[in-house]
Amino acid sequence: MLSLGPRLKMAADMVRDGVVVADIGTDHAYLPAYLLLKGKVSGAIAADLRENPLENARSTLVTYGLVDKIPLILSNGLDDLKPNSADDIVIAGMGGTLIVEILQRCDWIFDNSKRLIIQPMSHSEDVRKFFIQKGFEILKEDATIESDRTYIAINAVYTGKIFSEYPESFAYIGKLCECENPVAKEVLKKQATRLKKRADSLKSIEKESCEVEQLYTIISDIERCVENGNS
Repeated sequence: MLSLGPRLKMAADMVRDGVVVADIGTDHAYLPAYLLLKGKVSGAIAADLRENPLENARSTLVTYGLVDKIPLILSNGLDDLKPNSADDIVIAGMGGTLIVEILQRCDWIFDNSKRLIIQPMSHSEDVRKFFIQKGFEILKEDATIESDRTYIAINAVYTGKIFSEYPESFAYIGKLCECENPVAKEVLKKQATRLKKRADSLKSIEKESCEVEQLYTIISDIERCVENGNS
């Protein structure tokens, strides 16, 4: 039986039972193959921007007898997928900025029957800002460790409700405060450390600025979240 590492397993666990899942940037197609072999999904699509990863994916599908069950699609993000071809969309292993660019080009994700499962390798705040500004609700976040590195996954659905006012820190914290997984706190601590380095560097150049003040406020909110947990 095919097994997944903690990072992809975290994303796979957010996929709903019985849906058709699309894995964008599939590389070896481990995630869709795993979900289909497990019987969790009714169908799967594997897409990637380049031919080489799709060849890797094809090898995986041959190994597990799934060649005729998982279509391989050469696509820049969601661009070449048929509208409404999948129910749950997984985008994992890319930076948050690139993920947002992919989502911005697709109009059929704005549908409350869909679920987006996003595993950003960096700049998760960009993904959360996109969701907030475009009418998506973050349902759940989780965190894990693989090869001594922390990772998160974000599960979101379109609701159409756009919040014009929200704490700036939400983009950096999201639903991690509600996550009972202790790794979530480690993610938040690293986030605070990263922002503090940036704030201290800016402060050394410009003693007073709105950006520096804003960064320290965000850091304070993150530290409070870490201290209080999901209480």
